[in-house]
Amino acid sequence: MHIPLAYLAVVLIWSTTPLAIVWSGETIHPVLAAWVRMALAALLGWLLLRVLRVPLLWRGTALRGYCYALIGVYGALCLSYIAARQVPSGLISVLFGLSPILSALFAQWLADEPPMPLYRWFACALALAGLASIFVGDVAIRADMLAGVSMLLVAVMLHSYSAVMVKKTASPAHPLAQTVGTLILSQPFFAVTWLLMDGSLPQLHWDSASPWAVLYLALFGSLLGFVSYYHVLHHLNVSTVALVTLITPVFALLLGYGLNDETISPALILGSALILTGLGIFFFGPRLAARWRARAVEKRGIT
Repeated sequence: MHIPLAYLAVVLIWSTTPLAIVWSGETIHPVLAAWVRMALAALLGWLLLRVLRVPLLWRGTALRGYCYALIGVYGALCLSYIAARQVPSGLISVLFGLSPILSALFAQWLADEPPMPLYRWFACALALAGLASIFVGDVAIRADMLAGVSMLLVAVMLHSYSAVMVKKTASPAHPLAQTVGTLILSQPFFAVTWLLMDGSLPQLHWDSASPWAVLYLALFGSLLGFVSYYHVLHHLNVSTVALVTLITPVFALLLGYGLNDETISPALILGSALILTGLGIFFFGPRLAARWRARAVEKRGIT
């Protein structure tokens, strides 16, 4: 796969996923929409494993990796789908933009990584200030959205914790096998949740966006997105890949505004800007500081 095309695929898929999640739950119960998405992706992924002759391990470290990944695939996504009925797609993307910062915090506590430098703590404070700005804004967060936003924050924490524990487990499974194994393992959890929350078979409205959004998420969000992401992660440095988390919230906000008539309030703009600035400092603080020092030296030399 061509690396620039794979990178572009990740940006486009991650930008459109929140809006597709919102659309998929319009005429289908959100948990059922998530379950169907994962089931289709698991089936297609399993067929792809057979074609590529990639083994699907069900023991030891590989199985433990599936279980930790399940926390993100089932726990985080199930909450996200339910919350999507109350929360605009752009805000979903902005909140999930916090996941790299939360992952770094979890990595310190759980994976014995070295302490974060001061600039990263400043970036965390800036991102939290952005989150507080969104909450305080009476236009950005309405009373009927508080439960959904709370669920999304829990989902982001589960997603971040899952990513750290999967990395700590160091599973020997192929990335595609890791994805498919986790998707297969998630099936009974989605099924039981749907039975408890709804349990009634829906009438598919093919003239609505819901079934098409489910198919899109199964084919692109769950398969092509993962494969492209692992591909660019293998060939590019982490900082370059991390730029995706800065780009996608902007596109997601614009898509939600243009295609779903979602409101972009001043509070949401300010909060999003603070969160994205915090992410930028978190990942590129030393590089930015080095450039500022170089420019200061150049100016002193000129004068």
